[in-house]
Amino acid sequence: MDQLPVALRARGVFYGWVVVGIAMLATFASGPGQSYLFSVFIDPIIADTGMTRTGISSLYAAGTFVSAAMVFYISRLADRRGPRFTLTIIALGFGLACFGMAFASGWLLTALALASLRGLGQGALPINGTLLIAQWFVRRRGRAMAIAGLGGALSTATLPPVARLLIDEVGWRSSYLVFGLAIWLVLVPVAVFLVRNRPEDVGLHPDGANGPPADERPLTAGAPVERRVLSTRMFWLLAIPMSMPGLVDTALIFHQASIFAERGLGPTVAAAAFTPMALAAAASGFTGGFLVDRFGPRPLYIGALLVLLIPPVLVQFISTTPMAFVYGLTIGVGSGMSMMVSRIT
Repeated sequence: MDQLPVALRARGVFYGWVVVGIAMLATFASGPGQSYLFSVFIDPIIADTGMTRTGISSLYAAGTFVSAAMVFYISRLADRRGPRFTLTIIALGFGLACFGMAFASGWLLTALALASLRGLGQGALPINGTLLIAQWFVRRRGRAMAIAGLGGALSTATLPPVARLLIDEVGWRSSYLVFGLAIWLVLVPVAVFLVRNRPEDVGLHPDGANGPPADERPLTAGAPVERRVLSTRMFWLLAIPMSMPGLVDTALIFHQASIFAERGLGPTVAAAAFTPMALAAAASGFTGGFLVDRFGPRPLYIGALLVLLIPPVLVQFISTTPMAFVYGLTIGVGSGMSMMVSRIT
């Protein structure tokens, strides 16, 4: 039997919480594929390559479609091979994608690098963490997802200022090299040595209970999963409104540096505004995890949609740093709430 989970159980620690920490790390490490970090790179890339903002936006949008496709592929692969295998492969590929972005030149190579960053970072890494938690938690799934979601908030708060500093010191291409090496040195060993696919594989049960849950049985890695969800009316009734928050905050975050520049605010303020955004997302997402466990996802999602009506209006009036921070707070609250609902449902 696996010694590490057994040793922790002897100390009264459920190994599922280690898995939550791994999912948090995976979400944190997805930063190079997320809009909040790439927005810091847009102006340096334009200055270096001569590409237009419209051209980069188009390539980024294409990469986002690749990201959506990767969610389906990674989910199926995790069902067959287990999240441990998929997280290892994703981490290796994501590091390579960062290296590819560092050396990309021309439209084709830049498009391939961006598609890889978005597909592996924005799509594959977070969903793999979600799949892991879904295997290890049933009754406490909401709070486990809330804790893992703190990785995204921490990434949003810390990586944009770090990227701004790196770009100023070594340039945008070398900055991507640094991120790629960090992913290989940290995330790959964690995936190989610490991830366990299911609690049953190490003699445990979801939530650390003494027996399997009565109301839900976790999926077995490697077992065929037959679903026809895409052909159901209910799927599309849920998918369309649930895609709206991502469309709103991605568009605003992607162009944050240029929006702030038009309002007379520099790139440093644009990067700093991610900190209150991250704090608000962490607070709303963490609280939302417990609220979902208690009241279900519908009230929280309605609240998220109402909050996200504010930033598109507020952006028209940004002129000072405090206003920029309030703008970041509203995006953070709405995105944190909506992301928690999407993870649970």
